[in-house]
Amino acid sequence: MKLLRLLIPALLLSIRSFGAPTGNPVTWKAEVLRQDGNVCEILITGSVPSPWHIYDLEDYGMKGPNGTVLKIGPSDDIKVPGEAEIKSEVKRAMDPVFEMEIGTLEGTVIISQVVELLSGKKTVVPLTIEWQACNDAVCLPPEEWSTELKMPAGKGIAKKAETPAKGGSNSLWALILAAIAWGFVALLTPCVFPMVPMTVSFFLRQNQEAEGEKKKKGRGHALALIYGLSIIALYTLPIAVIILITYFAGGETVTADIFNWLATHWLPNILFFVIFMLFAASFFGAFELTLPSSWLNKSDRKSGSGGIGGVFFLALTLVLVSFSCTGPIVGSVLIKSTQGQFWEPIVTMFAFSCAFALPFMLLAFVPSLLDKLPKSGGWLNSVKVVLGFVEVALGLKFLSVADQTYHWGLLDRDVYLAIWIVVFSLLGLYLLGKIRFKYDSPVEHIGVGRLVLVIIDFTFVVWMIPGMWGAPLKALSGYLPPITTQDFVLDPEQRPSKATFVIEESKAGDKEATSRKYSDFLHLPYGIPAYFDFEEAQAAALQEGKPILLDFTGHGCVNCREMEARVWSDPRVLQLMKEDYIVCSLYGDDKTVLDEKEWVVTPEGKTLKSLGKINSYFMASRFGVNAQPYYAVIDPATGELKIPARSYNLDRDAYVEFLKKGLE
Repeated sequence: MKLLRLLIPALLLSIRSFGAPTGNPVTWKAEVLRQDGNVCEILITGSVPSPWHIYDLEDYGMKGPNGTVLKIGPSDDIKVPGEAEIKSEVKRAMDPVFEMEIGTLEGTVIISQVVELLSGKKTVVPLTIEWQACNDAVCLPPEEWSTELKMPAGKGIAKKAETPAKGGSNSLWALILAAIAWGFVALLTPCVFPMVPMTVSFFLRQNQEAEGEKKKKGRGHALALIYGLSIIALYTLPIAVIILITYFAGGETVTADIFNWLATHWLPNILFFVIFMLFAASFFGAFELTLPSSWLNKSDRKSGSGGIGGVFFLALTLVLVSFSCTGPIVGSVLIKSTQGQFWEPIVTMFAFSCAFALPFMLLAFVPSLLDKLPKSGGWLNSVKVVLGFVEVALGLKFLSVADQTYHWGLLDRDVYLAIWIVVFSLLGLYLLGKIRFKYDSPVEHIGVGRLVLVIIDFTFVVWMIPGMWGAPLKALSGYLPPITTQDFVLDPEQRPSKATFVIEESKAGDKEATSRKYSDFLHLPYGIPAYFDFEEAQAAALQEGKPILLDFTGHGCVNCREMEARVWSDPRVLQLMKEDYIVCSLYGDDKTVLDEKEWVVTPEGKTLKSLGKINSYFMASRFGVNAQPYYAVIDPATGELKIPARSYNLDRDAYVEFLKKGLE
């Protein structure tokens, strides 16, 4: 439990870090003022622009944020008799994230440090200040600013200076702990979870092929270790190479494009979908899925078992599939490499991959224990068949992502739900013994364990059925396509807003119809009348005298769907969004190619043709973010933030306060 209390703050700080803009908004300067005799005052003045803040000089330890750290010296020519003091206003309040009272600094920050001169000659003393800039939505990585202070000569007193006792930075350890925590969290994502049954099935088969208990145990442990090390290597080594290229060539936008392509392009998503369907068919007994013998011979000539090649292939599949969900985590780590911190991204990526690989490596050890269970009754094949049903259901997520980003219309929410209802109904019938596959043994009676699974399975099926008429099914919001894709919705409030035409009243009192760009294929749930072009939304906001609620989202964004299902569904939120705001939703992964007159050419000469790339470039260049979801209240007159933006946070009350504050 103590370890969990240490991990949770670091995890939450990491959540704040996603989508952090590059560069740091805080600037510093320092000056030396002689007070009396050998006593001088060093004044460090910082400028923290709105909506940013930094933390005070307190050391909050591993459970809190990174406090500002001031270090003067070391130098034999001065003595630092006391602690630094903040002369500007410190705002102290209870922080709900870290569950402690925290002091923050905004605007003009003045820090004072009194020093004593120990030398009768002029000298130069180094000064370093480390801080972390945050707003309500994101936190930037800790930064350092260093300078050299020209100290005046002392007046007749010279003695050995004591080394100042200042606390060091724990930012690297915080990043490592956050990476470890996210490695475990990533196991629960829709992209990664289906690999768990694949791992169990693969190593069950590997153990069965070994002859002799001793050989079986040794081989299983060796392959499990190789599996874990392969996952770590496949994550860390390519990332290290990418960081090297990014660091020396400055290709940050190239790396961002790579991860965006992997998560949203039709090719990798369809490939992952096909892989999952092939595994499912293999589990059902259609065929045995094995690598070509030539591959195995080349990769494992000395072992003679052919297991290492298959283990590496399984690890490679896991890493490729997981990028759809871990891409934002990896992307935020890569951004740090462009800020001069060369080793930290590699170290944190290594920590993430170790945590991510550990449960899979432990699962790989489990089959050696499962061999001791009775093999009669066909229980082993039953496990594989159950896993096959799960693979079919979860593999649809990849097809859904491609379908949404390219607007194919193949897998709308009602179709997706219908498939899930059928799949899990068939799973229930299989558990009851009403359906048998090729290698199954007859089921003459079911035990208590099977009965419990049957009850859970059919309860889940019954719970999903109302979703065919528009029930929100919030627990599945991250897996299901958005409700705007469903043809029939019983609740009028849940129906999508397909506002292709909007009736606006002119000054003369008559009404005219105006078309909203992209509203023929982009919609928001709950009847929210949204715009999908910022300039169009800005013009409407100026006309109606309302602020803009900017929603940076994506078709393949799991967290966006959860925010819509769990937060936007709140009646208070809907009322504010519909009545008091002009909502502008910008999709960062939409693949629709626009007319040539709408293309955007970047300063680097790159032509952006798709709606998603244009929106992503707009968000990165205007607001310095590239992560979804991102919610910002914009002043339509200036196009600037009115209040600090927000990212993924399921606190409904906090979102209501965010919207209300934006109206003040």
